[in-house]
Amino acid sequence: MNSLTTSQKSWPLRQPIIFLILAALVWLGLYQTLLPGSEALVAALPVDRASHLGGALQFFFYDTPKVLMLLTGVVFVMGMINSYFTPERTRALLAGRSEGVANVMAASLGIVTPFCSCSAVPLFIGFVQAGVPLGVTFSFLISAPMVNEVALTLL
Repeated sequence: MNSLTTSQKSWPLRQPIIFLILAALVWLGLYQTLLPGSEALVAALPVDRASHLGGALQFFFYDTPKVLMLLTGVVFVMGMINSYFTPERTRALLAGRSEGVANVMAASLGIVTPFCSCSAVPLFIGFVQAGVPLGVTFSFLISAPMVNEVALTLL
């Protein structure tokens, strides 16, 4: 029994790609069941779904787990990205440049960050830990949630 649990625990380490694919499929499956699950939960309550209270409950039961799942996914992906872009690599990329060039590079990196502040804050912390100057890190932190591809396209 002990060897079975040990092999089960080490399985993600031996085959990480398959583990990530299965985890992503489970995550997507759970995400797809949020709307029907929230509808079923409200239908089980003694509340009329067409009422304001029923609509508010359905929205709460749908949106709260959705936000938590999205935050979990973003933090997981940013953790993986943070493992590939080490603080030393980031420091080498942004250090040794004039302050203006480093600010423009950090702001450009913030523009192409695909998520809101959910991914910008962990990267900001990584920049600070890497020893990147604080002004440069704030250029990234300010541009990441404020500027995105849709806003640039509309501009």
